[in-house]
Amino acid sequence: MMSSRIADYGMLADGSSAALVDRRGAIDWMCVPRFDSPALFARLLDPEAGHWSITPVGRFEATRRYLPGTLVIETTFTTASGVARLRDALAVPEGQRGHELGMSPPHELLREIEGVSGDVAFDVELVPRPEYGLVRPLLRLTDGGMRTFGGPNQIAVRSPVPLEAGEACVRAKLRVAAGQRFGFSLVWAPPEVAPPEPTTPERVAERIDDTVEAWRSWEAEHDIYQGPHRDLVLLSSRVLKGLTYRPTGAIVAAPTTSLPEAVGGTRNWDYRYAWIRDASLTLEALYHGSCPDEAADFVSFMTSSAGGTSGADSSLQIMYGVGGEHDLSERQLPHLRGWRDSRPVRVGNQAWAQTQLDVYGELLNALHLYQERLGDLHPEIQRFAAGLADTAVRRWQEPDAGMWEMRGEPRHHLSSKVLCWVALDRAVKLAPRLGGHARPQAWAAERDRIHAAVLERGWSERRGAYTQAFDSDELDAAALLMPLYGFLPATDARMNATIEAIARDLTDDGLVLRYRLTDDRNLDGLEGSEGTFVLCSFWLAAALAQAGRPDRAQALFDRVAGFANDLGLLAEEIDPRTGELLGNFPQAFSHIGLINAAAAIDQANGALPRHDADPAH
Repeated sequence: MMSSRIADYGMLADGSSAALVDRRGAIDWMCVPRFDSPALFARLLDPEAGHWSITPVGRFEATRRYLPGTLVIETTFTTASGVARLRDALAVPEGQRGHELGMSPPHELLREIEGVSGDVAFDVELVPRPEYGLVRPLLRLTDGGMRTFGGPNQIAVRSPVPLEAGEACVRAKLRVAAGQRFGFSLVWAPPEVAPPEPTTPERVAERIDDTVEAWRSWEAEHDIYQGPHRDLVLLSSRVLKGLTYRPTGAIVAAPTTSLPEAVGGTRNWDYRYAWIRDASLTLEALYHGSCPDEAADFVSFMTSSAGGTSGADSSLQIMYGVGGEHDLSERQLPHLRGWRDSRPVRVGNQAWAQTQLDVYGELLNALHLYQERLGDLHPEIQRFAAGLADTAVRRWQEPDAGMWEMRGEPRHHLSSKVLCWVALDRAVKLAPRLGGHARPQAWAAERDRIHAAVLERGWSERRGAYTQAFDSDELDAAALLMPLYGFLPATDARMNATIEAIARDLTDDGLVLRYRLTDDRNLDGLEGSEGTFVLCSFWLAAALAQAGRPDRAQALFDRVAGFANDLGLLAEEIDPRTGELLGNFPQAFSHIGLINAAAAIDQANGALPRHDADPAH
């Protein structure tokens, strides 16, 4: 079986885990009970690694949408004999509403077929393969469904039609006429508890309706953006909410692993973890899009994950597991072929052990942005924030791996210096709320030293731009963060020249690359190629807006947003030659970029959302 395009998938989420369903009605990826749990269905990465498909027999056309205000997908199948709809949802607890969305999910997948006109025949095939396809579980047909036995999972299924057992799978056939409904449910539980009870077929429609209302109630409580890009911003805000692990407040970079940056390539990484950078930038984006109470949850998660300290003896890392785990050691799964034979498939991410100095700035910027919503800062958070600033003072002159997580030799990355400046700038502004831990004069002095060093050593006369690292000539899209964080105004002559240099020399068909991949100029320690980076293209749009060129910014914004799939979802990268989405999906970074670029364009055009403060200041 040929792998579906990445763009063919839509994401379901319940505040704890996620599933991907394609246009044919196939669930090809599902991890339970957490985003980073071993997959129950992994056909996304290997045709033999498990799926659950409910697909019309014969030829059909499919259109789909998210039901308004939700992450519940409705797919409409049109065949020669009739039309039917399939609704898919990861359930939330019955009656759950508003900010509580995602707490204590039942780990249940709900699927309902409804006849619209004529009649449509469907094939149903359920192939559970726990532990990324390694386990072929024992299956037992039950009255009205199926259960698995043995292994690290319990799975129970309820079906409205009789199931037939195959080889470690079950199948069924059904025909739905206009007005008929057929509800399926699958619930997961760990092996040490009593067997779970799935929703009965008669109640599946009701439970999906309740999940729809739960999502809509969350959006109603968090709907603040009234700008001209409203629909795109609201959808991206829901995606970011769907990537939040509600029990702890962690925010994952994406719900998938090893979707490649180039077809057949080896740049395949596991993104199902909470990066400080990604999560902090998510909070900045949600400031524009939905002003969430989630900020306090994330700050609590980061403080506790780091052990409440970020000083010389601290364990502050660039990323954690969604439960606060520190050891995210990387390994390969050689039994999986990978998406379109893109090997290796990896779980874990060795970047957890890297030094990336930009994280101090991103985290302190998020604290500064949400300081009013956080109320009186607990003494632990005061100490934590001050420790971040003190660490930036002590370490900003060190080389590091940079925000792109290069696996070559450490360098003096410009973005890391700029974000250390951000750390100290925001710490000075937070100082009145940091009690006896505050050292505003020392922080301000070191902040100014960083600023001077970046202006002197980050500028390349040969390139006529700020570059990737001190005393280098390579361009890097991360230089666009300088105006976005308020380090320099976009109208500054050198900053403006940098924006234009990136637009001219660091693009492929007008879309922005992170940096150029040439063996003699970029020592990222990796083989292979990659596509253009969605986040970086949105950064360029935002920088152009700040530089007084909103028409160019809007044109670029529209073009990049136009690569989203029919549900509005964006992956990490775009292949500029084919327009195909590449990389892990959906990608928090990309939806963060969309929201922030929309806000920057709105501000340049004088069409501000209700939150009209610039988070950079």
